[in-house]
Amino acid sequence: MHIITIPVTAFAQNCRIIACSQSKQAVVVDPGGDYNKIVAALKQHDLTLTAIWLTHGHLDHVGAADALRNTYSVKIIGPHKDEHFWFENLPMQAQMFGFAAVTAFYPDEWLAHDDIIRVGELSFIVRHCPGHTPGHVVFYQPQQQCVIVGDVIFKGSVGRTDFPKGDAQQLITSIKTQIMTLTDNTRILAGHGSDTNVGYEKQNNPFISGQFG
Repeated sequence: MHIITIPVTAFAQNCRIIACSQSKQAVVVDPGGDYNKIVAALKQHDLTLTAIWLTHGHLDHVGAADALRNTYSVKIIGPHKDEHFWFENLPMQAQMFGFAAVTAFYPDEWLAHDDIIRVGELSFIVRHCPGHTPGHVVFYQPQQQCVIVGDVIFKGSVGRTDFPKGDAQQLITSIKTQIMTLTDNTRILAGHGSDTNVGYEKQNNPFISGQFG
């Protein structure tokens, strides 16, 4: 597995290109913007884009998804259907976050907890992790021991819950049951900031660290 990280937008959101080393097939996870940078990376690494995966519907994670879908004729997959209202309100989000105007678009397929999604020889398990947003999902690859978490958890912090339909207690429950139950050396690929791992967060994340002995 080859992971290419491209910080996009003024929010420095970590767009990820996940490529299967055997097949050279790739997916783009959370293309929040900077379409040209993402296209250039796909060309530079000679990758074939097969899908776009979204963890949730915030504009800094989805802003370039529709343009990539149209360019490459691929599907937008995810997040969970409870995220529908965020896609419906993309024009409002553009105003709220100070982005250029956008029109609403929707994924081709919604995801559910325990779905399996694939790129080349790689399979990822979908875990529903509401709290930051109600339809947020994460993508777990057990053999490579990594999980792409969007805005659920960050190094030393957790996602905001002050947006519409956010829920702080629900977020902590999601983290405890869906992320902290993975092995300590599982890499956490966060939507903003540095990568981390489960063991580090158990010991050092002030939002959850006191709950693991």
